[in-house]
Amino acid sequence: MPDHGGLPAPSQGLVLTHFLTVRDVAVSREFYANVLGGQVVLPENPAIVRVANTWIIMNPGGGPTPDKPGVVLRPPEPGDPVSTFLNVRVADIEAFYAAATAQGAEFLTEPLDRKAEIRCYMRDPDGYLIEVGQATGMLHGVFADRPAPG
Repeated sequence: MPDHGGLPAPSQGLVLTHFLTVRDVAVSREFYANVLGGQVVLPENPAIVRVANTWIIMNPGGGPTPDKPGVVLRPPEPGDPVSTFLNVRVADIEAFYAAATAQGAEFLTEPLDRKAEIRCYMRDPDGYLIEVGQATGMLHGVFADRPAPG
């Protein structure tokens, strides 16, 4: 049963949500509920899953609408460049990695120590990139090396 009281509708100020254009709402909704431990607030039209202190909103793509003329929404295609990704911070990355893997999540690598943090990346069912990280060295003033100039 959806929790309509959990909708991202502030009584004052604002809340920040993240919208994803998805191929299959049910598959994506279950991924965010099961792998990230979210609560389904609205099952569809659009699907809304509350994950920790934010909401993921999911709907199929489509063409322009009166409020967004000239804008077409579509999920990423394999090989598309990445311009944005979710960043998930966890208290225990090894425990999260094991639980997410058990739920069927596919990671690009195992968690790697980057000095400032331990992190890894996974993709959701539509190919959206999700960084999962645990702060380690940064808590003590140790930060990652800057990337080499490209």
